Amino acid sequence: MTDGDGVTRYWEPGTTIEWVYQGTGKHADKPNVRPMTVVRDDADGLVAWLAPGTPLLRPVLTDGREMRHAGPVAMFTADRALKLDVWHGTGILKVSPPGKPWSVWYFWGADGTFRGWYVNLEREHVRDWASRRTSTVDHVLDLWINPDRSIEWKDEDELEGAVTAGRFTAAEAEQIVADAHAAIRDIEAWTTPFSDDWQTWSAPAAWRLPVAPTTHQPDLIAEELHSG
Repeated sequence: MTDGDGVTRYWEPGTTIEWVYQGTGKHADKPNVRPMTVVRDDADGLVAWLAPGTPLLRPVLTDGREMRHAGPVAMFTADRALKLDVWHGTGILKVSPPGKPWSVWYFWGADGTFRGWYVNLEREHVRDWASRRTSTVDHVLDLWINPDRSIEWKDEDELEGAVTAGRFTAAEAEQIVADAHAAIRDIEAWTTPFSDDWQTWSAPAAWRLPVAPTTHQPDLIAEELHSG
């Protein structure tokens, strides 16, 4: 990956980085910040691990509920708060292929069984070497690939809601759908990273959880007030 001086650089395995989904518009100060550990970083892309229990920052509604509770339109217009939380699910291995407007996430069940691949449509990543941060913007639409390689479309209603809310123009939404079809062509051809067998990978036992992000301060939200 080339830095501002034109020098090719990569993060060493084991490096803690922040995988950031930037806020946009009036929500520009409400990013989703996930500390992750680099598994591999080279010309084939960045591979990073989000471990169970990792402290993170994420946007929620001002009463503490998930954004989706506002509905497919208001979730893009409603006021947000930034919540300090932890990753409650099983770990996710994320792969950001170079030059692609998506990342590929590997999911496992609680018993370690591989569940499938998730293609998260997003802007091509931009790195901040000094802050050890890779930043993107979520494009709402997603794909789920089952272990038998069958494909399911996800969150199409939310992409429509994003257009209604003014988050994307109709032309931008069309491009996002086109990007999804391009990803499907990669899936059907079973190119990297799908063919890389990351589903057999497991995190080294010696890896420690990253510390909580400090780039932004969480808000005091309603559920925190009630819990006090």
